Amino acid sequence: MAVSKKSTDYYITNANEALELKLVRKSEDIEDDSLAFNPEMTHQVFGDSETIFGYRDLKIKLYYSAAALTTYLGVSYTSKADVDKFDGVEADDIEGNLSKVIQRGYLTNLDDFRKAVLKDNKFVPFGELLRSFNIEARENQPSKSYEVYQCDVKVPGFYKFHERLQTFILWYIDAASFIDIDDDKWKFFVVYEKYKVNGDTLYAVAGYATVYEYYAYPKNIRPRIGQILVMPPFQRQGLGVQLLRAIYQYYVPNPDVIDITVESPSDEFQRVRDYVDVKNFEDLVKDNPEILVDGFSKKLENLFSPLKLSKKQMRRVYEILRLQYTDTKNEADYKQYRLDVKKRLNIPYQKEKADLKKLEKVLKGPEFSAVLSFDNPDVRMDTLEREFRELETQYRRILDRLSLD
Repeated sequence: MAVSKKSTDYYITNANEALELKLVRKSEDIEDDSLAFNPEMTHQVFGDSETIFGYRDLKIKLYYSAAALTTYLGVSYTSKADVDKFDGVEADDIEGNLSKVIQRGYLTNLDDFRKAVLKDNKFVPFGELLRSFNIEARENQPSKSYEVYQCDVKVPGFYKFHERLQTFILWYIDAASFIDIDDDKWKFFVVYEKYKVNGDTLYAVAGYATVYEYYAYPKNIRPRIGQILVMPPFQRQGLGVQLLRAIYQYYVPNPDVIDITVESPSDEFQRVRDYVDVKNFEDLVKDNPEILVDGFSKKLENLFSPLKLSKKQMRRVYEILRLQYTDTKNEADYKQYRLDVKKRLNIPYQKEKADLKKLEKVLKGPEFSAVLSFDNPDVRMDTLEREFRELETQYRRILDRLSLD
């Protein structure tokens, strides 16, 4: 007898809702539902549809001890689809899928996990302490203390710790992939909350960043930030800003570093980056804002260069700062600013246009006309205006945040 679509639907579960993550500091946290959080995405483990077939009332508990990240996996459901009633289609292998991405040796017994949580009392952060800071109390949250540590794979014990830590990127960074930690050019920056219980100092992992040190001739390096993640329970506290500042603190004084770049930054991280960079640069121009009016000059580049940003990011920071000092009610000043930004936005287009012109020697007649059919001045002006407005909106968000400091 065929199974109705409605019956099939009973056994399809949204993986984002079924998967429950938790950072456990003490045994009582295991039963505290308020500490649980869900992933933003699961397609990298459960497929593009982000659904799981074969279970009713499915709950997947993926818990970590807050410091050492010892892992517990528990799967529960009220009923499982009978393969004979679903045309031979078996229920998805949940543990099989997860076991491919979580570290071997994970626990499936809650009593064993409770004992593992107690061992976190002896946890000591890996590597070198770079930065300590406090987050002031706000709303119903008390003040908190944090520390950022830098380490690499040579630090004893960090290899296995990182295997547990990196699983979080699958749930929060799209197109994430695990890195080859055996490559000693990787550096890691981990931020921990530091707190006390009965006089003992304890730690909880709050986020981390990875940096790859690319070689640059003849004996230099170009660090590139690969991934940066703040755990959901610790977001909206400014920890991303502190992580980036720790990375700068580590690399900027190094004379071998040419510049610090970012690999495919998300929109959210680009906002963090812009905020930190503008904050660092504004002190350099506040006593002489006139230096911004002449455009992105060599003099300005030399002024900014000690902070070791890429030229592209320097230009972006310059445009934000210039907007800050531009009287947008003065039409002449505002027009000059718009033209300066649009001129920069138009550079890739002009290069493409020049490259296409070279094709004129190869393509003839209708073929070449088809290639240049997009080359409409009015369309290009509209595109530039739209690109400028989008940038201006982004820039004003940064300036608004700076105004709150």
